[in-house]
Amino acid sequence: MASFEVLGGHPLKGEIVPQGAKNEALQILCAVLLTSEPVTISNIPDIRDVNKLIELLRDMGVKVGKLASDTYLFQADAVNLDYLDTPEFVEQGRALRGSVMILGPMLARFGRCQLPKPGGDKIGRRPMDTHFLGLEKLGGKLTLEGLDFYRIKAENGLTGAYMMLDEASVTGTANIVMAAVLAKGTTTIYNAACEPYLQQLCKMLVRMGAKINGIGSNLLTIEGVTELGGTEHRMLPDMIEIGSFIGLAAMTGSEITIKDCQIAELGLIPDTFRKLGIQMEFRGDDIHIPAQEHYEIATYLDGSILTVSDHTWPGFTPDLLSIVLVVATQAKGTVLIHQKMFESRLFFVDKLIDMGAQVILCDPHRATVIGLDQQKQLHGITMTSPDIRAGVALLIAALSAEGRSVIENVEQIDRGYQYIDKRLNALGAQIRRL
Repeated sequence: MASFEVLGGHPLKGEIVPQGAKNEALQILCAVLLTSEPVTISNIPDIRDVNKLIELLRDMGVKVGKLASDTYLFQADAVNLDYLDTPEFVEQGRALRGSVMILGPMLARFGRCQLPKPGGDKIGRRPMDTHFLGLEKLGGKLTLEGLDFYRIKAENGLTGAYMMLDEASVTGTANIVMAAVLAKGTTTIYNAACEPYLQQLCKMLVRMGAKINGIGSNLLTIEGVTELGGTEHRMLPDMIEIGSFIGLAAMTGSEITIKDCQIAELGLIPDTFRKLGIQMEFRGDDIHIPAQEHYEIATYLDGSILTVSDHTWPGFTPDLLSIVLVVATQAKGTVLIHQKMFESRLFFVDKLIDMGAQVILCDPHRATVIGLDQQKQLHGITMTSPDIRAGVALLIAALSAEGRSVIENVEQIDRGYQYIDKRLNALGAQIRRL
């Protein structure tokens, strides 16, 4: 396992460009399976999870050409269905959570797919019921082998259906939409996810010839078509990276400009960090965060303690709650962090407590943070990254801390953030990969 050695306490300064959105990439790449024509995708992040998915597509028979460092040409005109029966496919699918989104395109275009239970972050239960219930309503027939291998077929093709999703799952909605665009008739999806990633997928599919109404809302109506064509698509910047950099700037007292943020697509993210007292200035599509000696957490109008919680879009994304929690440790004031969607995402606060933070873990979903108001620095320790988002939160803590920290298992961080050590070192951080 690789590790980061971090020498903390050094303010950073400069400009940084966010990578392409990881969560969008995993959907968009699977959508290339819906057509035999060429699809060009740009602003693809060079990160482990995305590269593994590209490798999986290539091994399935998709032609993959690299046109530039962040731009690929895909053509799925010779998909090898027999590859689904190989041990190599099982190993690849099990290692990557995003592999689940090949189900919808493969079922719609080829009438069958199979998949081992995908892997991913250990952040609590992540059931796949929404995916399969939606695909079954369209006509898919699901067979479960053991507890961790799924086969789904649609020998007579898919037919549009009315459905109300039991949860507004982003990946579940993506899978159902990708299947529905080639189904016969009309599909109506209530309680659909409407995150910018899903909107991007729908807009790409429309350019390919799909008929989708209600993009950006939680009610999607899809008129199936017989085939889709090729297209070009550019991905959004990663909103999770942008939020991470906002928090990093405040926590380390740094002056940082985040370039090309597509601010209109960030939803509540800037305002949520402003509630922690973080100043920022919008300069076109850039976000400038000035160096701050102090930042103070807001209270409600009656003076009660602020709660920051996650919710489905347009609520605050759960992927940034770990960052908010860490940043709050050096704010003035108190905040309750309520992680509603995953029961294990707060299980890194013991490391922050060991670093000197004042955090009370109330239960698996809630933590109360009592800010130190920069009066006492955190101190460096040796710790392990439990998942992608907690790993970057701990990296931010280490960069603000006094002394030396070691973060182990940084392969987790590499899955979601491209060259994060090199990019932050360019701003003046002292991070060494061991």
